Amino acid sequence: MTDKTEEQILHPYQGKSDDALYGAFLSGNNEAYDALMLRYGDSLTIYLNRYLQSLQDTEDMMIEAFARIMVRKPMIRGSFKAYLYQTARNSAVRLYRKKRRTEVFSLDGLERELADVRRTEDDLRDRERDQALHRCMARLEPQLREVIWLKYFENMSYEDAAKVTGVSKKRVDNLLQRGKEQLKAELKKEGITHVFD
Repeated sequence: MTDKTEEQILHPYQGKSDDALYGAFLSGNNEAYDALMLRYGDSLTIYLNRYLQSLQDTEDMMIEAFARIMVRKPMIRGSFKAYLYQTARNSAVRLYRKKRRTEVFSLDGLERELADVRRTEDDLRDRERDQALHRCMARLEPQLREVIWLKYFENMSYEDAAKVTGVSKKRVDNLLQRGKEQLKAELKKEGITHVFD
């Protein structure tokens, strides 16, 4: 990235789509790519840490994903975000296999990471509800947790979530339905109702 501040990099690109930024990068504008890194670096790091559970490995994989795209300059069909997450997830899975760990999408330490990213009054007020949500999410099967995370925390479409996880859109839909039903039941045990309404 350049020596400019984050605000100086992002300002000219506010309101621009990922496709516009990526297109500008392909045309030789490296600051447009810096803006994409600033847009998705933190959220991708949090997502990857669910797999790797190591800040050092997570940061390395996040940087590697951006570097792979920067060097290869692929023609991306669909959304840049889904392609980026798929690239990063594939690298994380390879690292997992190399370290002989099981592939699990974990939520350990999520509260601490989110608190570092967003410390507002609303977060403090909603802390108890958030803790209950994370406890309930942790009780779900890893694949159900992951598709719920991608859809509702990362705001991905079914198509993008399918691309990231390597399953069909129909499978994502089925996993989301099962996951929402199980999550509702778990939240009900915690006294939380009116979810996914």
